[in-house]
Amino acid sequence: MGPTLMRVEDALAQGIAPRRGGTLTTILQPEPPVLQIGVNNQGPTLIAAGKIFQGLVKFSPTLEPLPELAESWTISPDALTYTFKLRNNVKFHDGTPMTADDVIFSIMKFHMEVAPRARAIFQRIDKAEAPDAHTVVLTLKAPFEPFLLMFDVTACAIVPKHLFDGQDYRTAPAVQRPIGTGPFRFAEWQRGNFIRLERFADYWKPGQPYLDAIIYRIVPDSQSRRLALETGQVLMTAAGDIEPFDTPALRARPNLEVLTTGWEYFSPLSWIETNHRVAPLGDVRVRQAISRAIDRNFIAQRLWFNIGKPATNPVASTTKFHDPSARIAGFDPRAAMQLLDAAGLRPNAQGVRATIKHLVLPYGEVWTRLAEYLRQSLRQVGIQLELESTDAGSWARRIGAWEYETSINFVYQFGDPTLGVERTYVSSNIQRVTFTNTGGYSNPRVDQLFAAARDGQTAEQRRAAFSEVQKILVEEVPQIWLMEMAFPTIHDKRVQNAVRLGTGVHASYDDVFLTS
Repeated sequence: MGPTLMRVEDALAQGIAPRRGGTLTTILQPEPPVLQIGVNNQGPTLIAAGKIFQGLVKFSPTLEPLPELAESWTISPDALTYTFKLRNNVKFHDGTPMTADDVIFSIMKFHMEVAPRARAIFQRIDKAEAPDAHTVVLTLKAPFEPFLLMFDVTACAIVPKHLFDGQDYRTAPAVQRPIGTGPFRFAEWQRGNFIRLERFADYWKPGQPYLDAIIYRIVPDSQSRRLALETGQVLMTAAGDIEPFDTPALRARPNLEVLTTGWEYFSPLSWIETNHRVAPLGDVRVRQAISRAIDRNFIAQRLWFNIGKPATNPVASTTKFHDPSARIAGFDPRAAMQLLDAAGLRPNAQGVRATIKHLVLPYGEVWTRLAEYLRQSLRQVGIQLELESTDAGSWARRIGAWEYETSINFVYQFGDPTLGVERTYVSSNIQRVTFTNTGGYSNPRVDQLFAAARDGQTAEQRRAAFSEVQKILVEEVPQIWLMEMAFPTIHDKRVQNAVRLGTGVHASYDDVFLTS
């Protein structure tokens, strides 16, 4: 195991002996449609199903790959062949042994069909072979440096071939009653109320998991979620369960611990989504002006209460190949007005240079407050922002259909810019699909650099291309980056090991225990 993880022996040395038993009661918000990773990849699904399923590897906070269902792996000198040695005592929750056939099926068929992000990467596999029941050999068509990052449970959960092969993967019975290899098996789901997972007695780690059960309560109202944590009805909240402005009061409670680590693999980064097809947003000077009219320190400190930090470029500082020398220009309203003058946007008698519509992100009160701050800030430089409200489903539809002028978006980066950043800026990904290049930005040199970084044979080659592309993007500001986001994991201090990996609360929780 890597040095970033606390072993059981380390816990004992600190006087925290793992204790068997107890139920971890927490929250899942919003309620997911299913708990089958691949069929659904929304945040709540990944959090809860990360206890039911596992990947070949997991990742430390520094994104070092660590063994999970693969006990070891080797990479050939030409970087084309990956050989995974699987653990030989792993069972699915129905008692069936997990073998190399399940792994190859999961990679080459299941995720290739149901998961667009996985499909784009796994299409690079030339052949997948199983020389024996506990060895998987994947041979790539060409080297692909971030390949291992695709084998975390959230990207490629290993599913039972015998329950999916020959069926419609999205409607098979196992989608409704998921069966994986994780430390907890699916037990009960009362829609609108709770999901209960229980200890899997035949889990491959002897003596684990320590918990008897995990119960995810469905609590739609944010203040009710806060109250549930304060009164001990739940022992933990995660992701967006708690509004940032409620966090300081919870941080002050002596029985609670607030963590903002555990998002290193995802590294969500928020921005003002701009539709370049709508005047004047296609003018780089206007986007630069909007960027310079915004005080990101105010946003980080006063709206997010320092949960996260101001963004400096499109690659988060926790993502590989972030170039700290490529930085967007700082807060300067005077410079913003000069840019708007240069773009020919002169103020009218009311001081308004342009009117732009803004679709408010419907993910909670803090996003409404952000929209109101942006309206106030841009009015100072002569841009009138008209706020539009909608629900989450309509927001996603409108962004995907390009039916917006500006909005707020944030996406995961998955440890490497090829996996999570490129998709927003390359012209080949201008699609009517949410979380693609919906803004319509196009720069042939940017396309070339992302391709060079994607296909680079060495980390040095990839770094050079990523550095150059970051320098171009901070000049052209195709989207107006705001925050490197982190979400608080708030838990009762009796909960041990809540966040230990770079995937935080998405981990299997086989090592989580409660002290008395």
